[in-house]
Amino acid sequence: MQTQVFRSESRGRADYGWLKANYSFSFANYYNPERMSFGVLRVLNDDTISPSTGFDTHPHDNMEIITIPLSGRVAHKDSMGHSSFIESGQIQVMSAGKGIFHSEFNGSDTEDLKLFQIWLMPNEKNVEPRYQTLWLNQLAVKNELYQIVSPNKEDEGAWIYQDAWFHMGQFDADWNGQYAIKKTGNGLFVMVIEGEASIGEQVLKSRDAIGITHFTDIAINARANTRILLMDVPMNY
Repeated sequence: MQTQVFRSESRGRADYGWLKANYSFSFANYYNPERMSFGVLRVLNDDTISPSTGFDTHPHDNMEIITIPLSGRVAHKDSMGHSSFIESGQIQVMSAGKGIFHSEFNGSDTEDLKLFQIWLMPNEKNVEPRYQTLWLNQLAVKNELYQIVSPNKEDEGAWIYQDAWFHMGQFDADWNGQYAIKKTGNGLFVMVIEGEASIGEQVLKSRDAIGITHFTDIAINARANTRILLMDVPMNY
């Protein structure tokens, strides 16, 4: 087993006034040659967006883009004709494929929007762009890891063009469990959203993360009331 710990305070940081960003991997003006990606996981941005501000219309292609609002709501528009709000408690998946334009704004004029934006490199290029949202409370089970993303349309959660599986969990203190890797050769990137947990032998606090490779399963212990995001992703791309 090989591990790399990403402490919250070691992330790249940027304050644009309207946007306060924390970058797990090199992005925008933050460049760290030792933190370019974790396999196909290219972006994990932890953003706070001020009321009534956001990202103007811009293009993407050949990227799987996953947005998880943690509080507040996203006002989304795209060139496929979608115009909607994505609320805290939902997940949005967008396969940019052969090309798409979209905008993302804070949908409130009074409250900050806090979200994770995650980009994965796809296993198929130039597909027809697609868009999907779903409510996580339709999947969530307290004190269990529940699946929110997979490569399979028939599985629980949203689906993407990549052999990647995402799980979340909300755990009481002293919960113990295990996670087994879904595909041989994949790695696991775990982010503690809030609380404190032991992942294997490492203790992680809020917004700490760990990348794990060359393993089959790993022990997880919630040391407090804890919320966790796990991303099981290919390491070759």
